[in-house]
Amino acid sequence: MNKQAIKSALSAIPTDDFLEKSKNLLSTIGYQSERTLELSGTVHDFFEEFPPINPNTKTEQEFRKHAESVQLIFQFTSDEINDDPQMTLLESNAFDKGNISSFLFCAVELKDNTYSRTQYAAFTREINKRLIAPTVILFRAGNRLTVAFADRRPDKTNEDRDVLGQVTLIKDIRLSNPHRAHLDILSELSFEACVKWIDHNKKPKNFDGLLAAWLAKLDTEELNKQFYRKLFAWYEWAIETATFPTDENRTLKPEEHVIRLITRLLFIWFIKEKGLVAEALFNKSRIQDLLAEDDFDSGDAYYRAVLQNLFFATLNTEIDERKFSKGNYSGNRNFSRFRYKKQMRDPDKLLELFAKTPFINGGLFDCLDTFDGPKEGGYRIDCFSDVDYKKLSIPNRLFFHESRGLISLLEHYKFTVEENTPIEQEVALDPELLGRVFENLLAAYNPETGATVRKQTGSYYTPRAIVDYMVDEALVATLSQKSDPTDGDAKLWDERLHYLLDYAQAFDDANEWFDDPETDAIVKTISNLKILDPAVGSGAFPMGMLHKLTLALRRLDPDNARWEKLQKERAVQRTEAAYDTQDDQTRREE
Repeated sequence: MNKQAIKSALSAIPTDDFLEKSKNLLSTIGYQSERTLELSGTVHDFFEEFPPINPNTKTEQEFRKHAESVQLIFQFTSDEINDDPQMTLLESNAFDKGNISSFLFCAVELKDNTYSRTQYAAFTREINKRLIAPTVILFRAGNRLTVAFADRRPDKTNEDRDVLGQVTLIKDIRLSNPHRAHLDILSELSFEACVKWIDHNKKPKNFDGLLAAWLAKLDTEELNKQFYRKLFAWYEWAIETATFPTDENRTLKPEEHVIRLITRLLFIWFIKEKGLVAEALFNKSRIQDLLAEDDFDSGDAYYRAVLQNLFFATLNTEIDERKFSKGNYSGNRNFSRFRYKKQMRDPDKLLELFAKTPFINGGLFDCLDTFDGPKEGGYRIDCFSDVDYKKLSIPNRLFFHESRGLISLLEHYKFTVEENTPIEQEVALDPELLGRVFENLLAAYNPETGATVRKQTGSYYTPRAIVDYMVDEALVATLSQKSDPTDGDAKLWDERLHYLLDYAQAFDDANEWFDDPETDAIVKTISNLKILDPAVGSGAFPMGMLHKLTLALRRLDPDNARWEKLQKERAVQRTEAAYDTQDDQTRREE
């Protein structure tokens, strides 16, 4: 697939009719059809044509508020799926509203320029719940395009309808100068690429095969695996290529150095998505002009002059304390001072770029060198030193090699700071990747004793699926103890509570499964809960708990009426208790 053609089709979208330009983009990636339904483009007419089972919900009202227009682009059926992806499409027939074995493509123009992932997911469900076929939606918001798709599964209680599952987004594609990862994803979703996937995986050459191809190509788990395979290849290359300190007092193996470097840089890459680190620090053409190396490609100053100063003298240092080391004994031992001024062509410009980054009070960017020198029993691990810097050499090509460099690899993927959930996900690498990479590399470092390596470092990362299981079991046990079913059936009560916390049922109405006294009891129990996370690690458990509690409340108390009433009652009780308290300090705390 010609990615330049995709780029051109994207750049044309802001210039003309969105419906026609959407057709052009889809045609570019191989999807064409004359099966359509001509509507006025207004939200009102679209909703009149496709009424939902439950109209006038809050989501519908929000969609009406934000949507400028809604159009059905076309319907893509098995008749359009040909054995040869290069052949022209078959003859077109009329639009068939009842054909579930088809893709529908819709175009939605939104009024504002920026929307959250949750808003896009809600809008996607609002359209999908009105349609019986899988629907791909192209949202335009300002100069960005978002492609959305909602998974479907049969409703166990009603065979005539589907239940909407996880919404997947290719979010905020820049219409001008799109991210290369977005071009890659659109190329992978092309009809040509999907047919190749169908052939390779021996799937039927019909709608079912095409749907399977789309689901596979939107699978973020596979995206993570693909990224890790490439990252591991870099890890092995870096171990062979870089030179690290070998102080006699303490020497770490190259594997440990490289794992630490990867972890630090990955963390920075995520906060860069929030605009907290200057993009120019990772732009080869920009950065080589700021370093005093005649031949950047064969040099090694980038890691020292840019990354080490970013790690230790920027991220690990308060903004008002950032300055260059004076080069004397005490200054050389102060790891919060910038170094390597002689290796910079334009130190002031580099400092301007560093100034955009905040202080992060954590342990990840602590310099592991000691204040004492080697003669006094000290050692160099990070070797952040104007004096001993030659003990460390990480060539620039390890970062900027066109096909193998780490920066080049990171730029090939889209990163998001929002963790994906079973309800909504973005086709991008999310922060969970940090833990997975760290643990996998630790295990790879010593595959025979991987568990021992993790135990020695206290480094355990719990996968999301395990966190969800732990949260479910803890919550069901607690809710079972603190709230009772009206019918007294404890076994069925546990089953109903598991149903309440099941992400797969997230948008089913749970009120059909719980009567008012039961709902009141559950909401009150949740209000009184205290959550303890004894591990105090990445925060995966309390965040997982928060997501599940939010899910339960949204399903039981969608308008927050019960929750709001409880909080008001609690506020009144605490106020009265405070007035009855004689101790002034306790009263103030209350």
